[in-house]
Amino acid sequence: MTSVAARTQGSIPALITPMKGGKVDEQAFRKLVSWQIEQGSHGLVPCGTTGESPTLSHDEHKRVVEICVQETAGRVPVIAGAGSNSTDEAIALTRHAKDVGADAVLHVTGYYNKPSQEGMYRHFMAVAEAVDIPILLYNIPGRAIVEIAVETMARLAKHPNIIGVKDATANLMRPTRERNACGKSWRLISGEDGTALGYMAHGGHGCISVTANVAPKLCAEFQDACLRGAFDRAREIQDKLMALHDAMFCEPSPAPVKYAVSLLGLCTPEVRLPLVELTDAGRARVREAMQIAGLKV
Repeated sequence: MTSVAARTQGSIPALITPMKGGKVDEQAFRKLVSWQIEQGSHGLVPCGTTGESPTLSHDEHKRVVEICVQETAGRVPVIAGAGSNSTDEAIALTRHAKDVGADAVLHVTGYYNKPSQEGMYRHFMAVAEAVDIPILLYNIPGRAIVEIAVETMARLAKHPNIIGVKDATANLMRPTRERNACGKSWRLISGEDGTALGYMAHGGHGCISVTANVAPKLCAEFQDACLRGAFDRAREIQDKLMALHDAMFCEPSPAPVKYAVSLLGLCTPEVRLPLVELTDAGRARVREAMQIAGLKV
């Protein structure tokens, strides 16, 4: 458990799920996984929100995790998205992730059904008790409405399987408060590219990133600079990437990032309804942001 936690750091792309003709493009996904590792990504997250987990069938979800583990072949940690607002479903997805060899899992709060703090605590504890695998909590009130309180995290941190958090709150007071409440071993992973520099300066260990799908080498260099305390260099890279961070959410995600990756020749820009592909205005903004970042498009 300790070794997995220690390896949960740096630039960790929240992988898109390439699609073609309405189906998961397994060949393109394998290529994407290998390219990410070659470019320096420190870990991978299949089947997160950026991977369109809400519209993947259970069979597709499991297959994507399996492919990611196979293609990664132990080179970097695989943190499989296994979250659900149904505790039974979350446990089932977690069991599958462990069975196929994922290193850890990512678990979101109860979106839509809006559980209380006690409900969230019992949900995460039920998963942690059911499956012996490291768990990162996913705190994203912008999508889930509910937010995991620091006090609730402190209670959860006492379970050895619950190792840290992906924090997409953009609240830079959280990492210090959580470190004080949860202990020095608590893994602090940003889930928000735009504030990742500040998050790392506050003691973060890495970022589960949307932008890293498009600019994995730059995102890895940024994280490496942060982890060695070279914040002047990290700031230079962040300035270069900021337009791209913003462009990734110019329209509902992951349409912008899928279009960006399609410009690199790695997939189609296809997304599933109720999301739609990027508008012409969005495409122009993404292309411009990629050029600002120095990417050849």
